Amino acid sequence: MGSAVITARAAATFEPVGRSVATARAFVRDTLQGWGYNDVVDDAVVLTSELVTNAVIHAGTAADVLCLRSEDGVRVEVADHYPEREVPLQSTGLDFGSPDRENGRGLLLCAALAARWGVEYTPTRKHVWFQLDLPERPVGIRSAGPLLPTALLPVADQRVRVAVVQIDHSGSIAAWNDDAAFLFGHAPDQVAGKQLTDFVAWPHTPGTNTGIAEALRLSRWEGSYGIRCADGRTIPVYASHLRVRDTDGEPSTVCLLVRDHERAVLQSPVRAPVSDSSAENRTTDPFEVFIGSPAPDDLDGLLQRTVERARDMLDADAAFLLLATDDETELEVRATTGLPSARQRFARVPVEAGTGRYGSARMPAVHEDLTAVPGAVPLLTDTGMRSVVTVPLKVEGRLTGSLGVAAEAPGRYSNEEALRLQFAADRIALAVESARLGELERLRRGSLSFLVEASDLLAGTLDRDQTLALMAQMTVPTLATWCAVYTIADQSSDPYLSYVLHEDEDLIDGLKALLSKVSPPDPVPTPGARIWSAPSEAGHRAALSTSTRSLDHDAPLSMSTATRTILATAQAVGGETVVLPLVARNRVIGMLTLGKPSDDHFRQEILELAEDLSRRAALALDNARLYSERMAISQSLQRSLLPPGLPDVPNVEIEVIYRAAGEGNEVGGDFYDVFPIRDGAYGFAIGDVCGTGPEAAAVTGLARHALRLLAREGFPGPAVLERLNAAILDEGARSRFLTLLYGELWPQEDGSALLKVVCAGHPLPLRLRQDGTVEPAAEPQPLLGVLDDLELYEQEVTLDPGDVLLCVTDGVTERREGTRMLGDDGLADVLSTCTGLTAGAVAARILRAVERFAAEPASDDMAILAMRVPEPPLA
Repeated sequence: MGSAVITARAAATFEPVGRSVATARAFVRDTLQGWGYNDVVDDAVVLTSELVTNAVIHAGTAADVLCLRSEDGVRVEVADHYPEREVPLQSTGLDFGSPDRENGRGLLLCAALAARWGVEYTPTRKHVWFQLDLPERPVGIRSAGPLLPTALLPVADQRVRVAVVQIDHSGSIAAWNDDAAFLFGHAPDQVAGKQLTDFVAWPHTPGTNTGIAEALRLSRWEGSYGIRCADGRTIPVYASHLRVRDTDGEPSTVCLLVRDHERAVLQSPVRAPVSDSSAENRTTDPFEVFIGSPAPDDLDGLLQRTVERARDMLDADAAFLLLATDDETELEVRATTGLPSARQRFARVPVEAGTGRYGSARMPAVHEDLTAVPGAVPLLTDTGMRSVVTVPLKVEGRLTGSLGVAAEAPGRYSNEEALRLQFAADRIALAVESARLGELERLRRGSLSFLVEASDLLAGTLDRDQTLALMAQMTVPTLATWCAVYTIADQSSDPYLSYVLHEDEDLIDGLKALLSKVSPPDPVPTPGARIWSAPSEAGHRAALSTSTRSLDHDAPLSMSTATRTILATAQAVGGETVVLPLVARNRVIGMLTLGKPSDDHFRQEILELAEDLSRRAALALDNARLYSERMAISQSLQRSLLPPGLPDVPNVEIEVIYRAAGEGNEVGGDFYDVFPIRDGAYGFAIGDVCGTGPEAAAVTGLARHALRLLAREGFPGPAVLERLNAAILDEGARSRFLTLLYGELWPQEDGSALLKVVCAGHPLPLRLRQDGTVEPAAEPQPLLGVLDDLELYEQEVTLDPGDVLLCVTDGVTERREGTRMLGDDGLADVLSTCTGLTAGAVAARILRAVERFAAEPASDDMAILAMRVPEPPLA
């Protein structure tokens, strides 16, 4: 990093697989946030994503990511291990290509976003690096003022109180003096150890990372914010922060706070520039005359300073500033003073003339009395303002905004005031537009990072319910205060409310109940967000009805829980609500609904980001739907291949355990069946088709149904298997060889059971006698599906009371752990411990032994069939 001193480093290596890109992004984000470099996190994540993609996807090698921190910035290096690939260097004059191409975009982004970047080679690898510099953060200055007459000194209360609050390195309150307790109503023991952010009403700026946490980390900071008092009020304060450290080196921040109207006690006057010999020849910058110096370096601070100076300049009661959209068709409220800013922020009005439209945007206009022209300035409706003057902000002839001041008295302004305000607007228009473009660029970078991570999350699941939850969780609270997802099963179905989420979990049930009573929005396929007023209207009606029924109560504390829930829900849906269609494969499959609390509005950039997200979410939701449908069909077909149930065989216990290998498979290459043939005779089978999955399951179905049909036609065991062998061979290329144990069972009057079995290439059945001896119950014969002519024979076995016949597939005997295998001998050892157990207990013990033999999950299908002749009850 040149001559900069490296103060920290972090490194990680990511394997050449697709998921490594998301893991690398998370690594860089966590590292930079841990270092406190929030200002450059979004750019670093975007660049890392592209460069790691080049390494693990295009180069096909592992990616080494190294983060280096210095006092003024951060450097990130991404290296791969494929030096033979040529990387176009900026100095070579090679064409970077189109941004729409699949590759090469990483270097384009480096050139666009990084302060410095480059490509370096070593004999074994190459790496691309980029450096992001931290923006300068001004610190406070000290200044001494001249002697002033008493009459010119700032006015303060008789007893000026200065709250002294000390914050430790974790942001917790370590000290809280008596003046702080007096001003804010919180005793020291009530706030000790709590986060300062719990009490600060910070002027949040959407799309930026500035906040009280960042202010507390600066060496010195001065400014205004609010403190929430014990009685629920918010007191505006002026604060001066100083970062210090104790003798142990632990940092903390000392905060001095006074009421905002007493800010002169703490506020550092702006130091005048040092004069020199050419001072007389310099002209004062008109921008600094109007805004003051230093000028705010963020858009919202600049706009707020602008409206405050405009109000003071014309001695007005209120002032406002609106910014134009890119197409100059709408104006968006961005800063106000003297007006309810929370209600108006980000509200939009059309530029064209007409009722309820901002007709005076493109040229200066003076309204002597707004009551004579209702709706001429929609922003001032129901505010009590009577006279207003508005002027446009233009840059190179293009409308970028509108500045206005207003007064409660009529006839306050004339063309002279309009000219003064226009002169000021001309001085600040370029700075406002520059700051606006800078904000849009930051939002664009943040949006790009947000969409990249959202796409990864949505692509990581094929579960419909999880996809719905992800859609909502990605929008709340990042894009909206609450979210509802409607889904449409098919073209003839009505939209169904599938998921509801609010940033306050206590309001989710009330919000869901309210939306359930509202007719869902129309499934219009037109892209873009459209306003939906039904929720706010329904909430208003519910709140009005509830308030009417509660008029006999004297205090809010007397309200019932249900009443408070209804009122809170109405407040939650009282703002702007928009609907975005979820369109996938040219069909509307649902709607994404986003909402704000009372009198709040969405900004255009957020709606555009939500529209991009809705397109990705719609495709993910439709993919999950298709996957669910195919899984349901697959599982239905698989279940049809399994026996409907086990018959009740007199005087014989039968238990079956079946496990198919592979996620989502209910049937594989192993199968079993127990079925009645005729009165007093039952057939049983257990087999194993070569392979696993759907192809093996198809032969499974053929074998099971053929066995039942042939056995019930009266064919003996060998004839049944010979005909099944011919049917398998008739399948041609789809045929697979099959090992099969087939038998017929006749319960006897003396309590025993007679079995006739044919073992065609299958693991031999094992017989467990009452004395614990285990022996094979059949002899091996040729398997099916290989030879045309088979000569099979059946063998008779008699199970005495207490005897067990165990039949398994090779998934049991071939269970492996490294070079060890359970085998026939191991199975016989386990079976020998099962004397006196029921058939179900025998099957369960065999399964536990198989599972415990190896730590890894089974990779082959398994079937266990246990038959036991119970002992007669004792007299």
